[in-house]
Amino acid sequence: MATPDNKLADTDQKIFIGKGEETAWLTLALANRHGLVTGATGTGKTVSLQVMAEGFARAGVPVFAADIKGDLSGISEVGEAKDFIVKRAQEMGLTFQPDQFSTVFWDVFGEQGHPVRATVTEMGPLLLSRMLDLNDVQEGVLNVAFRVADENGLALIDMKDLRALLDAIAPDGSKKGADDREDPLASIRKAAQSYGNVSKATVGTIQRQLLVLENQGGAKFFGEPALTLKDFMRTDRDGRGMVNILVADKLMQSPRLYATFLLWMLSELFEELPEAGDLPKPKLVFFFDEAHLLFTDAPKALMDKIEQVVRLIRSKGVGVYFVTQNPIDVPDKVLAQLGNRVQHALRAFTPRDQKAVAAAAQTFRPNPKLDTARVIMELGKGEALVSFLEGAGTPSMVERVMVRPPSARIGPITPEERKAIMDASPVKGKYDTAIDAESAYEIIQKRLSGAAAQADGGAGGGGGGILGQIGAIAATIFGTNVKRGRLSTGQVIARNVTRSVTDKVVGGVVADLGKSVGGSVGGSIGRALVRGALGGILRR
Repeated sequence: MATPDNKLADTDQKIFIGKGEETAWLTLALANRHGLVTGATGTGKTVSLQVMAEGFARAGVPVFAADIKGDLSGISEVGEAKDFIVKRAQEMGLTFQPDQFSTVFWDVFGEQGHPVRATVTEMGPLLLSRMLDLNDVQEGVLNVAFRVADENGLALIDMKDLRALLDAIAPDGSKKGADDREDPLASIRKAAQSYGNVSKATVGTIQRQLLVLENQGGAKFFGEPALTLKDFMRTDRDGRGMVNILVADKLMQSPRLYATFLLWMLSELFEELPEAGDLPKPKLVFFFDEAHLLFTDAPKALMDKIEQVVRLIRSKGVGVYFVTQNPIDVPDKVLAQLGNRVQHALRAFTPRDQKAVAAAAQTFRPNPKLDTARVIMELGKGEALVSFLEGAGTPSMVERVMVRPPSARIGPITPEERKAIMDASPVKGKYDTAIDAESAYEIIQKRLSGAAAQADGGAGGGGGGILGQIGAIAATIFGTNVKRGRLSTGQVIARNVTRSVTDKVVGGVVADLGKSVGGSVGGSIGRALVRGALGGILRR
């Protein structure tokens, strides 16, 4: 048995990952060159991810990781000195020291973590089309909708905004309504048609796809307050990086929503962060679990842009680590950007499995002492082949190592422990209550109700805008709509018109004022004019 060696402790320059004939160190200055963690189910990928996350956190690097099974949540609690953990640590010459790490839980559905929201505008038409599985024609119509929204100051915040806008750009069956009045949305429809044919059938298909997304819980993702990504870039009072865990067990039931959401986060990081060059350590490390979902059935245009984001986000100081079962799940263009590799066992039962083993072996720098392809199939649980970047950024020779045990708890935490962590969270209360600011839906409804009120009341109806509504209420106060004995025919008409307007606006004035204030606070119009879809390189 080896003697415990304090030289194996993490430093401010490198992270101790494991030990075999050689010691495996991940150099912090090269950690933003991205990485890959692969292996079959049950071979130890999650433990390796936890070990890496703990090392980054100790070094003061914030971490974001998706937790598919709930096992990663244990990083928030003190580890237990169980016999097998202590034994493994001693075998590799390491003193086991229980530890825990400051953790913030996030959840798109707001059930097991703080809600995560984005506005429809921030998501943009490209990623939204991917999320809705739209074809080229439907994606084109969605692009038209976003352009019309920008030009008309229609902020797209949540799903009802997008639905209202799609209804507004759809062709109207008749130019005038039953009361022979002009279509109040004619200018919006005309603007949409100026960019090409927008058919009612195509709009209907998009609306149905939105319904599918809503049924999967996607509507909870769109809204305000939208996520501020700097909340991922925190350190705790001890200078350690915060570990941000996305609770994704329920989100994984909608795999396209999951993959698109994480790609949106990467693109927003790329857009918001300044150029940083080569840093002593990353600003943030991003673990993308079940990464194959990002690439499955992705069109070539999207694949090219994913490759661009992965390649360029390194210069912003962000390291991206893809976690998946087979290296062949990741396209070659992206795989070429992943310099730090941890390969757990693979089983070659099928021709595809054999291809995966061969591909995994070929991606490593050969070691004359190892038959890499054979060793990949022989690795035990907790063992891995590793190759990390060293020196000037060249990969080290592949080594077979035993991955060190995590210092924090291995396995999920209890609901009571999760609640205690959320109650002490640094972002408690910031995202927990949704805000419904004035946006496209409210603006379009005002146009429709304003036109209806004008048709009812003529020039003096006062139905357009808050001032007109206040005028109608004033009419009530001064008695125009109060019955006073026998009225002439003209008085009856005036009374009924005023009552009609009043009934529509009295209940809405306070709401409208509140919406206007909310829109001001939320910056809805500003967000409508500056779209963050995949950063500048992905704008259309």
